[in-house]
Amino acid sequence: MAVNRRIVLASRPVGMPTAENFRLEEEPVPEPRHGEVLVRALWLSLDPYMRGRMSAGKSYAAPNPVGGVMTGGVCGRVEKSQDPAFQEGDIVQGFALGWQDYAIATSAQIRKVDPSLAPISTSVGILGMPGMTAYFGLLEVGRPVPGDTVLVSAASGAVGAAVGQIAKIGGCRVVGTAGSDDKVDYITKELGFDAGINYRTAGDLNAAVREACPDGVDVYFDNVGGPVTDAAFANLAQWGRVAICGQISQYNNTEEGMGPRSLRHVLINQASVEGFLVFRFTQKYPIALRRMARWIKEGKLRYREDVVEGLERAPEAFMGLLQGKNFGKLVVKVADE
Repeated sequence: MAVNRRIVLASRPVGMPTAENFRLEEEPVPEPRHGEVLVRALWLSLDPYMRGRMSAGKSYAAPNPVGGVMTGGVCGRVEKSQDPAFQEGDIVQGFALGWQDYAIATSAQIRKVDPSLAPISTSVGILGMPGMTAYFGLLEVGRPVPGDTVLVSAASGAVGAAVGQIAKIGGCRVVGTAGSDDKVDYITKELGFDAGINYRTAGDLNAAVREACPDGVDVYFDNVGGPVTDAAFANLAQWGRVAICGQISQYNNTEEGMGPRSLRHVLINQASVEGFLVFRFTQKYPIALRRMARWIKEGKLRYREDVVEGLERAPEAFMGLLQGKNFGKLVVKVADE
């Protein structure tokens, strides 16, 4: 008999998650009821937001319950269907099917994936939540115009790499920050960023950003918070726009850090700062997916996947993600396509 392996939240982490915060369990494969489908996971997405779900504090979504399956986006295959809108063999994607081999889903929780657009793993990457985050966060929140200087933090990651390339397509000058020389080489030599900053070795980050962005930062796409963001604020241009996407440098803090210290720069430059959640743009996803798929086929939009084999390795890979060990979009290959 087939079993459903699932990774649950064993306990809430204090600071950086450890292996003890996760537990691998087995249970019978569930059966779909009327209006439901059974999805076999093929690809699991690992993303920084999951760290927030592991904590009990207030956030934009309910915390992952202790003992519950870890939340995560999945691309999978329909194994059984009790919904006429889905047939066995359909490839689907769902944002919250979780860290498990099999999941029950309704039509409200999944969408069909078109394998002709790109490899199906991209449905949890460049053509999934990370790609949509980059597209709408930059274009709807950052609102760049040709000639703007766009600064992107965590620029070699799944979101940041897409942000920079979309900005280049739009005629902007693009600067990225990353945590190693290899990652800086990747964004500048392979993705076409105009400049890159290794924030670990740059020393004076204010000076490094000022040198890379001599006319100021028109749009800052913030994935990290912390000192990198302080430096970005200090170099904002007049009427600059800041899109707050993530704060990964803060996710494992056990105490609240010092509050915003750079708002003087927002004031004197009459800049705007806006946080956003990608799900507010859901109705516009089809347009973005078609456009981005075309850019991929035309060679204008490139992506890199960091593939981990086996569901059981998801906790280890996720802990590495929070330390910046991944290179590209981190995905777990759960089963063969």
